[in-house]
Amino acid sequence: MPVTNTLAQPPGGTSKTVIFIGGGPRAAMVLERLAANRAGLFSGRLAVHVVEPHAPGSGRIWRQDQSPLLKLNSRAADVTMFTDDSVECAGPAVAGPSLVQWAAGVVDGSITDVPVPTEELARQLAGLRPETFPTRQLQSMYLEWFFRRTVRALGPQVPVTVHRDHAVEVTAEGNGYLVRLDSGAQLRGDAVVVAVGHTDSVPEPASTRFAGFAARHKLFHTPPAYTNDVDFSALQPGQEAIVSGMGLAFVDLMVLLMEGRGGRFAEAPGGALRYLPSGKEPVLWAGSRRGVPYRSKISAELSGDPPGPPRYLTAGAVAALHEQHGGLDFRQHLWPLLAKDAAFGYYRELFTGHPGRVTLPWSAFVPRFDAVPWYSDERRRLVNQAVPRAADRLEFEELDHPLAGMAFAGPGDMQAAVSTHIREDLRLRDGGANSETLGLFLALLGVYFELGRLVPMDLLTPSSRRQVSGWWHGFFSYVDSGPPASRLREMLALHDAGYLRFLGPALQVDTDEARGLFTASSPQTGHTVAAAALIEARLPPPAVAGSANPLLRTLHESGLGAEEHTGAGPAAAGTGKLLVDSRARLVGADGGTRPGLYAVGPATSGWGGGAFARPNSNAAPFRDSDALARQILTDVAAPASAAADELSRTRLGAAVNLLHSSLA
Repeated sequence: MPVTNTLAQPPGGTSKTVIFIGGGPRAAMVLERLAANRAGLFSGRLAVHVVEPHAPGSGRIWRQDQSPLLKLNSRAADVTMFTDDSVECAGPAVAGPSLVQWAAGVVDGSITDVPVPTEELARQLAGLRPETFPTRQLQSMYLEWFFRRTVRALGPQVPVTVHRDHAVEVTAEGNGYLVRLDSGAQLRGDAVVVAVGHTDSVPEPASTRFAGFAARHKLFHTPPAYTNDVDFSALQPGQEAIVSGMGLAFVDLMVLLMEGRGGRFAEAPGGALRYLPSGKEPVLWAGSRRGVPYRSKISAELSGDPPGPPRYLTAGAVAALHEQHGGLDFRQHLWPLLAKDAAFGYYRELFTGHPGRVTLPWSAFVPRFDAVPWYSDERRRLVNQAVPRAADRLEFEELDHPLAGMAFAGPGDMQAAVSTHIREDLRLRDGGANSETLGLFLALLGVYFELGRLVPMDLLTPSSRRQVSGWWHGFFSYVDSGPPASRLREMLALHDAGYLRFLGPALQVDTDEARGLFTASSPQTGHTVAAAALIEARLPPPAVAGSANPLLRTLHESGLGAEEHTGAGPAAAGTGKLLVDSRARLVGADGGTRPGLYAVGPATSGWGGGAFARPNSNAAPFRDSDALARQILTDVAAPASAAADELSRTRLGAAVNLLHSSLA
């Protein structure tokens, strides 16, 4: 049954309706911005419908009914859903507690509008500290509380109806839309926001081949999926399994198959961990493109000068590049600026926080660094002169692929190399002696968000869009969005206990029909592992036509939505993402946009900003959500004739662009 905040229908006059398809944290953030901006932009009656099969606010990924062992990869002090004064947006900021402040309020009784927590969640609330990496269960409580608070902020004059259902189709109906639900119910709205988050997709050809091979030979195989939703019960104790992927999905897998099966970790001498098995664990052989796990989160504090805004990736620099080149190539035009800004943050902390490790004062280094391009011999000579230890010099290609170019005599050498890499990562990031790693983290985070603010996707060349959603997002995640350091210590303990083995970089997975086994190898060892189980430890890639979500498929089939493509003509390739413009409006098959039809989140071609952010960081999710909320209110306030004119203009513009493209 639908649930409402107060009223079934808004009082008096003509009503406008906004429908959110998906009710996770990104939708909740846009909804909060609607509440904050409504009074200044829309004076009429407004109703909101939220279609979400899981609990509104948390959605599928952050829902409460998942393993209590799974954690965020952000500290409690670094998570907020509230727009603060740092956010550069047109709408008003509305203060609210971060996750750690909210937990303190629940414990001291100043925040009372939360369900009575279980004994375990009450313990987590009481023990939460700013540096704690909280469980996803605890985060779900915060997100659901935020959603309820937002509904109250809208007030009884804006009823919010939640439908615990799936949306399966959107069709245009006059100047509005009809949304059909899986239950058969239909909703009519003036605006629709598609915010479905991470969705499943039809397996890619390689996964389909692996699944068929597993079925023929009665093996265990899981395609890319959200790890908590996979049934691993068929994996037997002691069974060897090949794992493709060493990112966050792999971390979840490791937790569920080890500690989740009754094993536990104990402190060992020297601060290391020792794994105490339950006897139910499989043995994991893990590899990936890099062959190493994501870099751990940093526990250091800055010792030197405070960080500032990006120095090289600026509005003026982007405008000059656009004027000179037209469409911007990510690798050629933007990455050198991003790299230089990220390195500036790293070296600022190294020079000002650890002056004993450099030979020049920061004031002398900066003008010389300003004057040279990132990819230049002059920059390398400057750094070599000023930074005596090679280990203190930053080269992004080496950071990205730490095992590249190494030769290994066999699997034993590979085990030692990956273990050494993990220990070195912990030395650099889990302590205060190397706070320059935090300088890099903060600078990279800054340019990640600034890139989305300064460079609309429309400015990028088609091929660059794939680079952004592929390499750039992957590199940022590897450096800045890794697991807590405790997870890497657990990896080492599992490796020492024999339950985790490393396959190496450039992982190649195949099948052996003669033996009826999966195989995996790294070209840097020449060693092949064979096993009766294969786990593809990563989220499914985005998909439109091949989505397991019927809504995305029907948007594509009807032409209301289109897939983003890179390249042109026969060379064009789809990214699997819904194409949106710089205002988050869904682009249709005809190249035009319709007023009131939007899409946000990882299923779209828009800049990915996450579902929540660090306080006081002018974070992109808040800026984008505010802009979208204001766009929605402006669109629903426009008379029907204006909406029709806008639709005609966008279709005419699309036709003109198509004509120009064909003439070119």
